[in-house]
Amino acid sequence: MAEKSDRLKNMSEEELNARHADKMKKKKAARDKIIATKTIEKGLVMVHTGKGKGKSTAAFGMVFRAIGNDMRVGVVQFVKGKWGTGERKVLEAFPDQVEMTAMGDGFTWETQDRARDIQAAKQAWERAKEMIMDPKLDLVLCDELNIVLRYDYLDINEVVEFLKTKPKMKHVIITGRNAKPELIEFADLVTEMEMIKHPFRSGVKAQVGIEY
Repeated sequence: MAEKSDRLKNMSEEELNARHADKMKKKKAARDKIIATKTIEKGLVMVHTGKGKGKSTAAFGMVFRAIGNDMRVGVVQFVKGKWGTGERKVLEAFPDQVEMTAMGDGFTWETQDRARDIQAAKQAWERAKEMIMDPKLDLVLCDELNIVLRYDYLDINEVVEFLKTKPKMKHVIITGRNAKPELIEFADLVTEMEMIKHPFRSGVKAQVGIEY
């Protein structure tokens, strides 16, 4: 390694540029070769889970990307019904591209009413199923669906079996910590957000524009 480092230090700027160009050319050729083997086109089931912040944030980022590509999007928020979120305010500016439903009454520890939570979860899931099967929508976000699945307010097997019947090109994003193993196994893309550090643990309350 030291010998390679010394050799690079002794190169002229022109030699370094030529070396870099050759290296990038080889990398591009290898990348193009890999991409050429990817021929399947399909709607993806994507899961954002884990204890770290950013699950819904990343999902809404994909929603905004879809809007920018003239796609139509459906959003169902399972447990944030009482919350006024920044995302919701932005999406309201695109009524021709976005259908948004907030069915929850807040987190289960806020309502403290299991029967009410289960009913809200079932209503939200019915709306999500309608959106997933709606041919006018290209992508559907089921925000915090993993939370109600964690508490067994919905049957995970029913959810997975339904997702198997979705239209071929429909994209579905599911967020929330503690994703069920059955959903992880079925999904095409699973991302786990890992928490390294969070200001909440230092006594900092949720900040506008950052948490909601």
